[in-house]
Amino acid sequence: MLSDLEGNVDKAVDNMEAIIFAAGSGPKTGPDKTTAVDKNGAIRLIDAAKKKGIERFVMLSSVGTDNPELAQEGMRHYLEAKHDADEHLKASGLTYTIVRPVALTNEQGIGKIFADEKVDHINKSIPDVAAVLAQSVTEDITFNKTFEIFSGTLSIKEALNNI
Repeated sequence: MLSDLEGNVDKAVDNMEAIIFAAGSGPKTGPDKTTAVDKNGAIRLIDAAKKKGIERFVMLSSVGTDNPELAQEGMRHYLEAKHDADEHLKASGLTYTIVRPVALTNEQGIGKIFADEKVDHINKSIPDVAAVLAQSVTEDITFNKTFEIFSGTLSIKEALNNI
């Protein structure tokens, strides 16, 4: 079901068993749209999932979200919005996974990553984010965890089992 994250999302979660939040306002929007989508849209979807009894929620976040105040000015508002959504998810009571990738790329994924609670993200990137999000839905090891990822040498399943 198609839904607008800036409106009522209750119908979007009908008949769902799990939710992957991978939306973002994009780099060309201003702070208002970032707040509306990356923070409030995520919170709206978390609340709708909880109301409908959907227990599983996977959140696409970002490296740097744990300390947005340390970010460069241009990224600070985005990371604050993501931080607030992450914190709302953790407090929601849902079984969550928060995935924080380094810089995203459009390259073909290779299915090899590195995952840990905290990673050195300087000069690192990752094309395999969608695959990590999808696999995180059913990997018990990721339940109620937050972790960071970048391209690495382990299969996604192996890397997730190491966090």
